[in-house]
Amino acid sequence: MQAAAPQELEQDAICDRPTALSREEAQREDAFWQRNYWQERYYEDDFEYEDYAPAYCVGYAGCAQYGGDFKDAERCLWANWERIKGDSRLSPQQALPAIRAAWDRLVRLRRRQLQPAVNDPSFARRRTRAETPFSRTVPTRADAAVATL
Repeated sequence: MQAAAPQELEQDAICDRPTALSREEAQREDAFWQRNYWQERYYEDDFEYEDYAPAYCVGYAGCAQYGGDFKDAERCLWANWERIKGDSRLSPQQALPAIRAAWDRLVRLRRRQLQPAVNDPSFARRRTRAETPFSRTVPTRADAAVATL
């Protein structure tokens, strides 16, 4: 098994640590799930968004609050679910996929924020394979000709 690159470990550590959930971030997540909840594979026609909303809230707020691995935080997430489920008609088994989906989405969004976009001015020029250390390729004559331009 290959060890992860130091940069990957650093990004995982940043994504997985607990951080505050801003009001804008919470509103954005709520708006996203309100638009898209019915497209999820666990969606059941018998339920409305108001049934799923507390589960999504537990997922994205719990991700921000606890960070780390979902399984490690699951006990606390269930306590949060019991506290805020309100009038939701979802059983715990029905709520779990929605909680997990909201958790996973926030993790993906935060990791994406750490990756610079290609059109970002701070994005460094990518090195060619021949320039990277440990490259197994040998520069061809074409590469040498282009380098002289």
